[in-house]
Amino acid sequence: MRCGDFKETYLQDEAIFQSLPVKFFLSLFFLFLLIFPFVANAYLLYMANMIGFAVIGAVGLNLLTGFTGQISLGHSAFIGVGAYTSAILITRYGFSFWVSLPIAGLVSALAGMIIGLPSFRVKGLYLCIATLASQFIFEFIFVHWESMTNGITGIHIPPPQIGSFKFATEKDFYWITLFFAILAVGYARNLVRSRMGRAFVAIRDRDLSAEIIGINLLHYKLSSFAISSFYAGITGALWMSFLKVVTPEHFPFILSIQFLAMVIIGGMGSVLGSIFGAVFMTIVPEFLGYVTTVVKMQAPGYEQLFIPMKEVVFGGLIIVFLIFEPHGLAEIWNRVKSVFRLWPFSY
Repeated sequence: MRCGDFKETYLQDEAIFQSLPVKFFLSLFFLFLLIFPFVANAYLLYMANMIGFAVIGAVGLNLLTGFTGQISLGHSAFIGVGAYTSAILITRYGFSFWVSLPIAGLVSALAGMIIGLPSFRVKGLYLCIATLASQFIFEFIFVHWESMTNGITGIHIPPPQIGSFKFATEKDFYWITLFFAILAVGYARNLVRSRMGRAFVAIRDRDLSAEIIGINLLHYKLSSFAISSFYAGITGALWMSFLKVVTPEHFPFILSIQFLAMVIIGGMGSVLGSIFGAVFMTIVPEFLGYVTTVVKMQAPGYEQLFIPMKEVVFGGLIIVFLIFEPHGLAEIWNRVKSVFRLWPFSY
């Protein structure tokens, strides 16, 4: 513990900014985020936007899986619900992007609550199967409800705009992504400190004991599903507005697995871990793709051998994290902070 860092109340113990160094470095990070779009090229801005979408979706899933202990394999479906809701409202009913965005989140939250109803009776692998079923149900709807979704053709979405200004480029959309990513992380961080957040953790640790002390399991489980799905809906609406087109191919089952991997690699039950996991799962595949390009240029013909290995290496990295650091990147970060906090002492 830092010398002189005394806490006398629960509010002090749960404060987000617990020291001046934390405030200082966080201010520097926010300053970097503000300067970044003015010095980065289009590709880096594209990656920054993709990381932002992943952060929002991963934080939402971590609230459900990491904090409440409810495993979901249907996160991709809820992202799709939000994306299609926003696209339909914009293209068919003339809603602006700014109005369709919260509605997309609410529709996804409603879908999440419906899918979450079995969580009152089942958990573990049985809940996995229930959420997995929702993934295939919504995939079927996205493809076959052609009168609304246009099937495999998809829906083309105009860029968001304020007045006559359109957020048509990666740099313009970066500000939208940054705003909602900060808002999502800030809300989640405050939620886990609240009465509801403590109820989520109690349900995760021992739901029977939580019910005995007066926690309404159905209420809080459905609330967790709703909040997580709301995050997913916002992710889908932002992501598809950035890409300017929404098709069923954007929401496969593997996307749900990728978001679950973000939570596990980053650190379950950690908002910061969600950010680390989202960055890892977004950047590493791009880095491996870059290595493939280098191999193709330097050793023509061998890229055919390396391309399949890219997926193997990526999967291997995930396995390494699960074996050697099951608590994720957030735990590694905590250990690094402890080293500097205690330096030059070893205890």
